[in-house]
Amino acid sequence: MKRAQFSSPLLPYFLLAPQLAIIFIFFYWPSAQAIQSSFYIEDPFGFGATFVGLENYTTVLGSSEYLRIAQFTLVFTLIVTFLSLSFALVLAVKADAVLTGASTYRSLLMWVYAIAPPVAGLMGIMFFDQHIGPLVDLAALFGWDMRVGVNYYDTAFAMVVIAVWKQIPYNFIFFLSGLQAIPKHLREAAAIDCRSELRRFWTVTLPMLAPTAFFLLIINMTYALFDTFGIIDVVTRNEPANNPLTLVYKVYLDGFRSNDLGGSSAQSVILMIVVLVLTMAQFRFIERRVHYG
Repeated sequence: MKRAQFSSPLLPYFLLAPQLAIIFIFFYWPSAQAIQSSFYIEDPFGFGATFVGLENYTTVLGSSEYLRIAQFTLVFTLIVTFLSLSFALVLAVKADAVLTGASTYRSLLMWVYAIAPPVAGLMGIMFFDQHIGPLVDLAALFGWDMRVGVNYYDTAFAMVVIAVWKQIPYNFIFFLSGLQAIPKHLREAAAIDCRSELRRFWTVTLPMLAPTAFFLLIINMTYALFDTFGIIDVVTRNEPANNPLTLVYKVYLDGFRSNDLGGSSAQSVILMIVVLVLTMAQFRFIERRVHYG
């Protein structure tokens, strides 16, 4: 492989400096501040702080409410990730086979990705509105009295539906690109060897999509953990008392609504450690099954 040649040994570092500065300012510095704050009980107005050691962590981990929210976050993340990837893969396979109007079909599926999460939450909650929501009327036909924002499980269902709907176009774009990158001669050889489309998909197409699927797995789990904040904020209607919450929204409530800066910082550190361990486990146990050849 050819190595890049630079006229000055400092030029590569100069080119990397803007990105490194952004990472330091918006990730490492806030992370260090959160870790430091997690060991203190701070005045919300900045008039003082008292060192309490690990008390914030023991309080958080010993809270039954926090453990209940953590359990919901786990279930919510798994469901949103699985459904988002599954529906996107099915749509991508169908779009890849479309011959007439393919560009229009793909564009319609991609448009949703341009919508911001809070807007997606607002649009979604209109479908679940008690008075004008068509999904509420549809559920009523089957005897389901859906009350989003009041009933815990109905609200959780709405959160999952909106979050999945918002993320499908993103996954669709990558899956479709991965399908179009599969060599035609490989598909033709598979069609000759095996007449079953389903078997060809599992034995040829899906293994070729493994690198894309692994990348999307990490992205979707991160999305479900963090990027659904705007959706949850809109769906709960700023009344989280009897509604399901995720860990990242719990950090916001304790830090900015309850002014518990130390406890909120401890929660953010715990969440950061969980994501780090989860990502390392994915690369350790799942990536070894991914073939890039």
